[in-house]
Amino acid sequence: MIAHRQARERSTYHGRVTEPRKRVLLAKPRGYCAGVDRAVQTVEEALKLYGAPVYVRKQIVHNKHVVSTLEARGAIFVEENYEVPEGSTVVFSAHGVAPEVHEQARERNLKAIDATCPLVTKVHHEAKRFAADDYDILLIGHEGHEEVIGTAGEAPAHIQLVDGPDDVDNIVIRDPNKVVWLSQTTLSVDETMETVARLKTRLPLLQSPPSDDICYATSNRQHVIKEIAPDCDVVIVVGSTNSSNSVRLVEVALGAGARAGHLVDFASEIQDEWLEGATTVGVSSGASVPEELVMEVLAHLGSRGFGEVTEYTTAEERLTFSLPQELRRDMKLAGLAGSASLRGQNAS
Repeated sequence: MIAHRQARERSTYHGRVTEPRKRVLLAKPRGYCAGVDRAVQTVEEALKLYGAPVYVRKQIVHNKHVVSTLEARGAIFVEENYEVPEGSTVVFSAHGVAPEVHEQARERNLKAIDATCPLVTKVHHEAKRFAADDYDILLIGHEGHEEVIGTAGEAPAHIQLVDGPDDVDNIVIRDPNKVVWLSQTTLSVDETMETVARLKTRLPLLQSPPSDDICYATSNRQHVIKEIAPDCDVVIVVGSTNSSNSVRLVEVALGAGARAGHLVDFASEIQDEWLEGATTVGVSSGASVPEELVMEVLAHLGSRGFGEVTEYTTAEERLTFSLPQELRRDMKLAGLAGSASLRGQNAS
């Protein structure tokens, strides 16, 4: 625990009743990761370069505020390529797509810009390599998540989804000597390792991916939440309900000792009853959340007596990714190659 918890009950000082100190523990790292920053800037730069509208297949990242902001600037979000007029520009989201989606774009003569996070692309490459070697691939992830659909599409005949530890008994493999596990990048680290442990009880020769599939940002945000959660009466995570990594942060906080945890898109969603009797509130945000939303939450808490904010840091993130090559090429042709640089992250 970070420090001894403040006493719940009121104390007396020279015969006067004093209120317990109210504080916020602000987690860092939080908010935008390098892959999200790259994806959002891809849409912004595409709008500048090509003009509106620019079509985006699926939500570029899983955050309501980001999507609505980009819509206001001229982005049009669609579910599938057939909704994009032939010959138009389409951006593929950070979560990745199956090869058939690229083929559909070619058939419709779409100008496709692939904003898939490079860490997701790494998992795609792993899936293709192990499938080429005729391995059974156990993909740990959540059914229906866009990232899982995209990865599974790389080798559908070889990949089976394992949706948590309880799904382990459902797997069927051909050769226990040729089986490997991969994972969605935004999962709970602890739950994933529990799933792997159960898989290995059935499959002692199960191979692991050549490098960790769960992304650095997911791991870092979960780690700092674990550190602050035992001292928190309530943890508030800023993020959308369809954001896997944001949902996992609430789960991790509760598992690490926070007595309550809530996921909100905006400060206005915070209910006063959540704060009743609380002295310490933890705050973090998912990897697709802009910092301005966190600042609004802090202002909201400050207006309710939680004005003391202590930032608790467990890691510094400096990783950045270059924009997609399709976009960089066109920017260079337009003489704009030096006009865009990835924004700094987690400014506070």
